[in-house]
Amino acid sequence: MTTAPAKSRPSAPPAGPGPRAAARLAFAGIATGNLLVLMDTSILNVAVPDIRTSLRPGAAALPWTVDAYTVVFAGLLLAGGVIADRWGARRVYTVALALFAVLSVACALAPGAGALIAGRALLGAAGAGLVPASLALLIHLHPDPARRTRAIGAWAALSGLGAAAGPVLGGALVELGGWRLVFLVNPPLALAALLLAGRLPAPPVRAVRALDRPGLVLSTAGLGLLTFGLVEAGIEGWSAPRALLPLAAALGSFVALAVVERRVAAPVLPPTLLALPRVRAAMAAAAVSCFAYFGGMYLLAVWLQRTYDLTPLKAGLAALPMAFPVCVMPVFTGRLVARYGPRPVLLTGMAAAVVAGMLLACAAGHHPPLPLIVAAELALAATGTLSIPGAAAAVAVAAPPEYAATSQGALNGIRQGGSALGVAVLGTLGSLTASGYLLMGVGAIAVLLVAGTRDR
Repeated sequence: MTTAPAKSRPSAPPAGPGPRAAARLAFAGIATGNLLVLMDTSILNVAVPDIRTSLRPGAAALPWTVDAYTVVFAGLLLAGGVIADRWGARRVYTVALALFAVLSVACALAPGAGALIAGRALLGAAGAGLVPASLALLIHLHPDPARRTRAIGAWAALSGLGAAAGPVLGGALVELGGWRLVFLVNPPLALAALLLAGRLPAPPVRAVRALDRPGLVLSTAGLGLLTFGLVEAGIEGWSAPRALLPLAAALGSFVALAVVERRVAAPVLPPTLLALPRVRAAMAAAAVSCFAYFGGMYLLAVWLQRTYDLTPLKAGLAALPMAFPVCVMPVFTGRLVARYGPRPVLLTGMAAAVVAGMLLACAAGHHPPLPLIVAAELALAATGTLSIPGAAAAVAVAAPPEYAATSQGALNGIRQGGSALGVAVLGTLGSLTASGYLLMGVGAIAVLLVAGTRDR
């Protein structure tokens, strides 16, 4: 009796994560890189006294150990988006991640204030490549608009963890071993993100537009000079030449940019983007929300330290009522945008800025009730957690795919400008009451602007 040959079994599928697991790992790689960027905007703030003691920089140089990062980051965001759209978001993202890790080590080893400032400036350049490229990758990873808005909410929440953890982690590290430890947090996180970057999608590089070099130079100069001037205004005062001259130069750069962009075939900021009502509303809301949130965070951090004589770690913990919701709420913001559209969410965020202003305006006297301050912090947190991820989701859905990174670079450039303006203005005012009235006015104007913009 012959035995029938056994049927060959189908070969087992190759080992490795399934599509959903692979998408989650890719998302983790995107979010980790952006977390690094946001964490470095705040982690060094509480280390300034230790840097002063260790490096003994001049009074004018000390603030720039922190602010050099912000100025270069803001100035290069639009350029970073254009480069990512032109040469590939994944390539730009991985190169920027590797540079971020190397430059962080260089900052930790800085022998003096000048080297630290230079290292922080270069870190800002790497960060400007990471943010728009990460969002372009996220958009490609989730082509469905509803899934995309939810993913952007989760991305913003995990990224917000960096901003929230920055002051607390920075304060703990400074007390543990000094300011140099602050920079050594970055390389392990960057390495983890690089390992995950191998699973990131590679969005197709679409038809290459002519590179608008004059537009890139002028936009970078304008954003950088604007941020520089605003930072100096917060340090030296609005009448100081170190503030007025760069602000005037920034205005001149933007005027020249408007003239040049009318004559080139492919402007650095395509007119088709600004012609979209939802993009305009999102950019206005993003600027105002960052003005209120980051300006309010700086104002309250300084005020609480001055009033209650807090240590660096306690100063970081005092910011938690304002910072912690940023780690949670954007997940729900993405779902709200997917269900109701961006405009109601943005309007609610702008209204929260008005409420925060009202609460701060009521905080008269040297020791106002702490529950009132906490309520104002929570209102400012609502402004940030609704408007910032809501604006990113609105632009991601409205912008054409070929401008994914460019649009996010422009949005984040405007956000950084709003943040710098908020810190400069609210930090200069100093008074909670005066800052409250200003926030009420700015928030009310933003409500009217967003309400008057149609979705179509």
